[in-house]
Amino acid sequence: MIRSELIQKIADENPHLYLRDVEKIVNTIFEEITGAMAEGNRVELRGFGAFSVKKRDARTGRNPRTGESVAVEETHVPFFKTGKLLRDRLNGGS
Repeated sequence: MIRSELIQKIADENPHLYLRDVEKIVNTIFEEITGAMAEGNRVELRGFGAFSVKKRDARTGRNPRTGESVAVEETHVPFFKTGKLLRDRLNGGS
């Protein structure tokens, strides 16, 4: 599902809301999650999962084409851990 499909589904299930308002709500939620993660915070949505940021230390890598050693800088990557309810639904639970 892409963002526009999510917005349309929410708008269809809530006919009392305007599409533009639903779009603002969805965009605000995503911006808040992104902003919190950019600050290094963890975002937990009960029953769904938790978003966090993991740090990958600087290291020496290898160029696969030439075999030459290359310095790889420290990076921060997004990480998602599913919640128990989501895991249970995916694995056939109720």
